[in-house]
This record gives sequence, C-alpha cells and structure tokens, in this order.
Amino acid sequence: MAGGAMAGGEGSLRALLRAANKLLQQRRYHAALAVIKGFRNGAVYGAKIRAPHALVMTFLFKSGSLREKLKAIAQATYAHSRNLAYFVFTYKGLMAAQSRLQGKKIPFHAFLAACIGGWLVFGENNPINSQIIMYLLSRILFGLSRLAVEKGYIPQPRQDPFPLVAALVWGTVLWLFEYHRETLQPSLQSSMTYLYEDSEVWHDLSDFLLYNKRTDSK
Repeated sequence: MAGGAMAGGEGSLRALLRAANKLLQQRRYHAALAVIKGFRNGAVYGAKIRAPHALVMTFLFKSGSLREKLKAIAQATYAHSRNLAYFVFTYKGLMAAQSRLQGKKIPFHAFLAACIGGWLVFGENNPINSQIIMYLLSRILFGLSRLAVEKGYIPQPRQDPFPLVAALVWGTVLWLFEYHRETLQPSLQSSMTYLYEDSEVWHDLSDFLLYNKRTDSK
C-alpha cells in the first residue's frame, strides 16, 4: 500500500516535470520566461559578486561584534542581489514590451529600458548603488572611447594610451585623497587610509610587520 502510494507520487512528479519542460520549450512563452530567468540570474549573480566583497571589506575595515559583521554582510549581499534581480526583470520586461509594440527590436529600446530600470531600481543614493554605478561608469568611459575610435570619431592613437590613462587616474585619485578626501566614496577612503596613512604609524615590530595597528595598551 505504502509502496504503491510512493510510486504514484513519483509518477506525478515525473509528469509534472515533463509538463514543465514542455512549457519551457514553447516559443510563444519565450519572452515571459526569459524575464523570469533574468530575475533568477540577477539574484544569483548579485549574491556571488557582493558576498565575497562584503566579507573582505567588513572584516578588514569595520568594527563591531562577529554577529554585527555577519549581519552587515548579509544585508549588503541581499541588497545587491535584490536590486540586480529587479533591474534585470524590469529591463527584460520593457525590452519585450517595446519589441512587441513595434514589431522589432531597435537599439533605442535597450537605452530606454535600462534608463527606466536604472531610475526605478538604482535611483536611491546609497553605498551599494553608488558602488555599482561607479563600477559601470568606468567601463562605460572605456567602452565609449573604444567605440569612438572604431567609428572614426577620434583617430587611432599611434601609441597605447593606457599608460597615460593610468598615470592620470592615479594622480587624480591620490590628489583627491590628500586634499579633498570627502569627495571620495567611503570604502575607497578606507582602503587608501589603510595603504597610505596607516603605513606611517608603528611602535615596534608587532605593528610594523605583523599587524596594522596595535590592539594592546603598550
């Protein structure tokens, strides 16, 4: 009796899986299903990116109990994962809607859909969103520079411009850190303080080589 019920349950599960797989193969549902999978991928990718970053930054630069640090890591990971999931869902949904309305996909659709998603999802000025926007901004500048060369808007450089870019970026960021620190993002301030200011202070071999700062009262 019990064996028959178990076999019946397994049969129902297999039938459900077959139905789900059949549904996933239906082309007419592809746009809607792509939006759902985009939400899933956004959530997973956001967690993969934020969790290790939050772990390192929290234990390196934040004070507090272990419980408080773990809570901060969980909150940052959840916020990044949620925002990226919402953005991908919004973007892909708007792309599908525009394509359906106009009967085809055009380049402006991507720009408009992403603008709306960026406003709705990443419009709040907080540390997580700020880091994401700055990450994207640097890559946009590189991408637009390469596109300008490809399209012939600016001439192909005779020499690799990267050394000059590196020099200007480091020169500018250290000048800002030394004289206008408040303009830099907090995590960057923490990193630079550790590298360039904490390295100026020590008392003995322990906080010269083993530790950044002494924890006793010597």
